[in-house]
Amino acid sequence: MDSGLLFNLTTIAYFSSMVLYIAFIATKNNKVATAATLAALIGFIIQTAALGVRWYESYAILGSDHGRAPLTNLYESVVFFAWSIVGVYLIMELKYFKNHRAVGAFVLPIALFAMLWGQMSLNKSIDPLVPALQSNWLTYHVITCFIGYAGFAIAFGVSIMYLLKIGKEEKHQGPEPMGGILGMFPPTKVLDDLNYKAIMIGFPMLTLGIITGAAWAYYAWGTYWSWDPKETWSLIVWFIYAAFLHARFTRGWAGRKAAWLSMIGFGATIFCYLGVNLVLSGLHSYGGS
Repeated sequence: MDSGLLFNLTTIAYFSSMVLYIAFIATKNNKVATAATLAALIGFIIQTAALGVRWYESYAILGSDHGRAPLTNLYESVVFFAWSIVGVYLIMELKYFKNHRAVGAFVLPIALFAMLWGQMSLNKSIDPLVPALQSNWLTYHVITCFIGYAGFAIAFGVSIMYLLKIGKEEKHQGPEPMGGILGMFPPTKVLDDLNYKAIMIGFPMLTLGIITGAAWAYYAWGTYWSWDPKETWSLIVWFIYAAFLHARFTRGWAGRKAAWLSMIGFGATIFCYLGVNLVLSGLHSYGGS
């Protein structure tokens, strides 16, 4: 069984999980929520196996001296992004919101879109690495960055839920609990806390990603920092989330302000990841090939 088939099965599992999470919001049936989590877990396990198989395939195609972790081109980074999102989400669901699984309806679509784009639109070939990529620092850099991006993706989904619910709560009158679909969302205080916790996962990992990226840059080009567009945008993303945490710690920023800043940060993250690679030129332009 090759990695392509396993990635296709992963996409099907994530689609099933997304549908089940949405169905949970509609039906309020906890068995449906459990099935949604199980589908996400099955997809994550299959994708983990797929990444391992693709790693093995690189050795079979390129030879024992040139095999590499499946993290180096745009296709591999996109599917690894999806893997990171689902992995971090499952850990957070287990630890923080086992009783608020509606969050999955806003997180799984991000992972699913990444898988669909990768499987349907991107070049899946396994090619030899350019010299700049032949370093273990690249592996450390990509893993830490994408776990950070995953935390920001979850914060983004939670922030959407917060803004939808707080807007409805402000219009809701009466002491009775809010009904309908929004009534299945976690309380706004819980959503605000989850936004903060997801960013507290993402921010340290992005910081490590920047540090390992600097080490890789020194190995590849002899300088720790060159103000390449990717490096500049990574720093912009870092400052946005640093501002989020600073404002929360020192000024008590929470609620709507925090949700909007989280969404702005994720928009900058996506531009840093894809926009810079595909639109701007620089040392990271190989990511679009």
